[in-house]
Amino acid sequence: MKAIKAFSKSGWVPHRQVGSHVVLRKEGSKVTLSIPKHKELKPGLLRHLIKAAGLTVDDFEELL
Repeated sequence: MKAIKAFSKSGWVPHRQVGSHVVLRKEGSKVTLSIPKHKELKPGLLRHLIKAAGLTVDDFEELL
């Protein structure tokens, strides 16, 4: 999945998989990202994940 790979490039690592979701963590951050393993993510969810990761949409697009 492209989103998981993009977040991994910015330091987020898979922590565990719960059902159809992958949970990512980043060292030094209390935030976890729970990403559903769907072919496409809805725009609102993707924006929320990007913001929670401390990235901008432009930063995220560069990681893709």
